[in-house]
Amino acid sequence: MQSFVQFTPTEIVFGRDTQKEAGRLVKKYGASKVLLVYGGGSVIRSGLLDTVKESLRAEEISFIEISGVKPNPRLSLAREGVKKAVDFGAELILAVGGGSVIDTAKAVAVGAANSEVDIWDVWMGKASVCKAKPVGAILTISAAGSEMSDSTVLTNEETGKKAGYNSDIVRPKFAILNPELTFTLPKYQVACGVVDIMMHTLERYFTPVSGNQLTDEIAESVLRTVTRNGLVAYENPQDYDAMSEIMWCGSLSHNGLTGLGRPKDFVCHKLGHEIGGMFDEAHGATLSAVWGSWARYVYHLDIARFVRYGKQVWNIEIEDEEEAALAAIERTEEFFRALDMPVSIGELSIGVQPDDVLRKMADSATRGGTVTLGAFRKMDAQDMYEVYKAANHS
Repeated sequence: MQSFVQFTPTEIVFGRDTQKEAGRLVKKYGASKVLLVYGGGSVIRSGLLDTVKESLRAEEISFIEISGVKPNPRLSLAREGVKKAVDFGAELILAVGGGSVIDTAKAVAVGAANSEVDIWDVWMGKASVCKAKPVGAILTISAAGSEMSDSTVLTNEETGKKAGYNSDIVRPKFAILNPELTFTLPKYQVACGVVDIMMHTLERYFTPVSGNQLTDEIAESVLRTVTRNGLVAYENPQDYDAMSEIMWCGSLSHNGLTGLGRPKDFVCHKLGHEIGGMFDEAHGATLSAVWGSWARYVYHLDIARFVRYGKQVWNIEIEDEEEAALAAIERTEEFFRALDMPVSIGELSIGVQPDDVLRKMADSATRGGTVTLGAFRKMDAQDMYEVYKAANHS
């Protein structure tokens, strides 16, 4: 094993009816005033929000609400949440929803604890903070892994820029994971979630550092488990066993465990964020649309790594190493297709894009060509453009 630091402080409460524990957990972490953050219809229609409120009232915890979180979570709503949290004196931010809701709650937590700073300045690296209000999460979508991660994203609607922020200060204090809360998800959201979980793992797996045997085994196990159960869940989102396995895979994929001892790559996330920010496409779909093109652009740097991936995850046994590596990439895309996920930009709702748009996204991802991205291969604006161009077909 290479050197690493692992910090996973989130208390996980997993299983049926665990949403009823919300009030007890909020009280355990010392809060008596809470800002509830959620999206809208589904948590209300399902009765989940009422259950959470009853649990808070039972512990004599006061609360206010902010709703309307959308996919590719909006900066403007997070800013509104900051104001509400500060005015109310919220001591904990409680997210009820999926990754976008949790990411919004994290942004509010940062802003509420540092009210003199605009949160977008933090996201853009123009301001540095060292504290945040505590966050709790009640997960309804298995995908982003935000319930245990140190990361959060926001989209600035005015500029179309989607950006992430990473800090241990935003790791949730607790997360409630009840697979039954995911039963009403549309198949498309299930599929997007499976892709996101895979990508959180793959972007840690394909890095230039070797010699982390247990980390490799954990990552490969997560990938095998999520792909095996992903197809089952896609056909029947009410299969408890499959949805429970996917839910736990989602948490492990993004809490650092699948990448211990090596740097993250996350170039595909950067590529996807630009598409999502500019066109409001679903995050999982943007990832599946670009991954194969990225992989073919870089696989020659470590063919053996792709061969191992193909063997351990997809049971590919081909003697010729280059053929085996390419087969692993193709097999991954076949899996995405089995979930009706796009494997090119042209298969997204935006369709094939003109060249100037591809260059604009590449330029934005690299902050005007001033930074390189990734670890498996350091990529500049031209590299990013080349991947976009390779993915830009129907």
